[in-house]
Amino acid sequence: MHCTPATLVLENGSVYEGSAFGHIGEAAGEVVFNTSHTGYQEILTDPSYAGQMVVMTYPLIGNYGVNNVDGESEKIWASALIVREVSRLHSNHAATGSLDEYLKASKVMGLSGIDTRKLVREIREKGAMRGFISATEHNKKILQEKALNIPEMTGLDLVKKVSTSQSYSVDCPDAKYHVVAYDYGIKRNILRMLKDSGCRVTVLNAGTPAAEALMLNPDGIFLSNGPGDPFAVTYAIDTIRNLALGNTTSRPLPIFGICLGHQLLSLAFGARTYKLKFGHHGSNHPVKRLSTRSIEITSQNHGFAVETGSLPEELELTHLNLYDNTVEGVRHRELPCFSVQYHPEAAPGPHDSHYLFSLFTEMMKR
Repeated sequence: MHCTPATLVLENGSVYEGSAFGHIGEAAGEVVFNTSHTGYQEILTDPSYAGQMVVMTYPLIGNYGVNNVDGESEKIWASALIVREVSRLHSNHAATGSLDEYLKASKVMGLSGIDTRKLVREIREKGAMRGFISATEHNKKILQEKALNIPEMTGLDLVKKVSTSQSYSVDCPDAKYHVVAYDYGIKRNILRMLKDSGCRVTVLNAGTPAAEALMLNPDGIFLSNGPGDPFAVTYAIDTIRNLALGNTTSRPLPIFGICLGHQLLSLAFGARTYKLKFGHHGSNHPVKRLSTRSIEITSQNHGFAVETGSLPEELELTHLNLYDNTVEGVRHRELPCFSVQYHPEAAPGPHDSHYLFSLFTEMMKR
């Protein structure tokens, strides 16, 4: 692998010099870190990372290559991948190529050879920051200026960028339920989990009006994960409010939200959201399920959270993050609506929370 010098400069002027891999050029975005040891292909292709450069805390990345089945969407959404060391060799019976080749084909930049421990420590202490990487420009002041010109994540609607332009269906043999899924940046493994739970799924663009969704006669509504600031996705908040409170069906429809879908559902009922200092990104986050007092190890990827003190009376707190006591789940006290901040489909990650899909189908059954 040819070593091309590349420089990362954060908006505060911090400089990290390393080597470019994958696409040789420039990259921009908010810099966040992920604590997963594996799953870099799923992470790169998660639409929730749109507008972000991902730092992997595990020091060696790329040793098992990439394949044709692990992608969580059709393309890489992360704007860059930052690692301590990229493996020059890969070994996996299912591999179809190397991480370097994968990034190169997708025209996505990688940066290796920097002190990722120092970078992660800086993000933890000072918060997630905008950054700019270049293999062609090395003037620190110019790169810092470019970093400062990147739009801030707060107030940014990225859902329109990642949502499907055309509705589509995911068939399920002998399906018991029909679920309408709003695509705010949906992952493939969520669709697999819904299908395995006996659901035929119709995936809709994020801007689809509630009336149009109800015309499909669904048994339930699913609200997906996605990128950006939930408060900026006003059209989705209005639609969810209409689906939950204003639909004309004879019975209230079950609604299940994950990640951004959780935040949007909470906003629809009157809660508030805020930007976390450096977000939660990884596959090892402990969450307490309050009804059973059991602990789930969860996969997470979000930069915003629901404000605990803002939860309205009708929303009950169901799950709590044990790292910082942030809201990890809510349910409506009367309506069949619930959501979690983490990723129960866990790709990558543990399977502790798969039961949530069964809860959703039980709601539809009742």
